[in-house]
Amino acid sequence: MLDWYKRCFAAFMAHGDGTQERLYGDRKRDLFADVRGTVVEIGPGTGVNLPYLPEHVRWIGVEPNPHMHPYVREKADDLGRDVELHAATLQDLALETASVDTVISTLVLCSVPDLDATLEEVHRVLAPGGRFVFLEHVAAPSGSLLRGVQRGIKPIWRALGDGCRPDRETGAALQRAGFDAVTYERFPVAPSFPPFSIIKPHIAGVATKAATPETESSASARP
Repeated sequence: MLDWYKRCFAAFMAHGDGTQERLYGDRKRDLFADVRGTVVEIGPGTGVNLPYLPEHVRWIGVEPNPHMHPYVREKADDLGRDVELHAATLQDLALETASVDTVISTLVLCSVPDLDATLEEVHRVLAPGGRFVFLEHVAAPSGSLLRGVQRGIKPIWRALGDGCRPDRETGAALQRAGFDAVTYERFPVAPSFPPFSIIKPHIAGVATKAATPETESSASARP
């Protein structure tokens, strides 16, 4: 049953590439324009971000759903890219400490089982001065009507959305994850399909690891 669900979810995601381009394309082009070196993408899904990445990067995809992999490889072939793909989580892959220049995630941190542990692992694998580039939907402001709706619908949303938690406070988790600086912009996304308005609040930005351990000290956010 679980394998059937993962296969169907992969097919569903593959048909959403056009919608993602419409909703996030310009922002992704800006976010990913300066990524460099070895790039690890958490949960790349069907490879929707590959077209936005510079051609010279070494790309490693960490995608635990193996049914996503054929879509990634097809997209990589179309782009003429070499990719390295693993059916694992970032923690399971156990990359060497300080071995990665950039980690990226888009619409993924909502569904990782342990957000703090994932961000701790991101921080560990990044080289000094390395960057975590992210675009994520997040919890609505505390006390708002939408926040209450997100909290109430979470059980069924998680079941249908591969573990997605619509009320996850990702911005706060990034602030406490040990990065030297965290900067992000809050922005709304208004999907055309009304139920997805539940995940309207988003953040996008960069968290930077200190160039040296001694300077690992501060974080900031731009509302």
